Amino acid sequence: MPLSEHEQRMLDEIESALYAEDPKFASSVTKQRVGRPTARRRLIASLGFLIGLAMLVGGLMVDFEVGGLKILSFVGFLVMFGAAAFGLLAPNRSGAHDASGSQSGPRGDAKQNRGGRPSFSERMESRFQRRFEQDDS
Repeated sequence: MPLSEHEQRMLDEIESALYAEDPKFASSVTKQRVGRPTARRRLIASLGFLIGLAMLVGGLMVDFEVGGLKILSFVGFLVMFGAAAFGLLAPNRSGAHDASGSQSGPRGDAKQNRGGRPSFSERMESRFQRRFEQDDS
């Protein structure tokens, strides 16, 4: 659903205010690559896809069926699909950590980093509160 003109203008104003107030944060957010697979992950996905393709084609040549379904071809398709999903659905920043240094994933977002550093959301909240305290002074 597209934004209305008023909403788009408000969003543009917020974006320009963010660039004016904290250009370092704004540039770090815009430069961050999310979900880009590493070379090793691409290699594993490519090899898995080729193995699945070989199984798919080999299953068509082998006369082994269960209930009219060529099992080897079906498994080959599943391997190809799994390899493609593995290659395309890469986690943030090649796996273990996001830009804040905390672990990514369902459990890692709520935890603090091992070094006792506050999480990204906690740091942003404290920054937000400091700005309001500065404006009141």
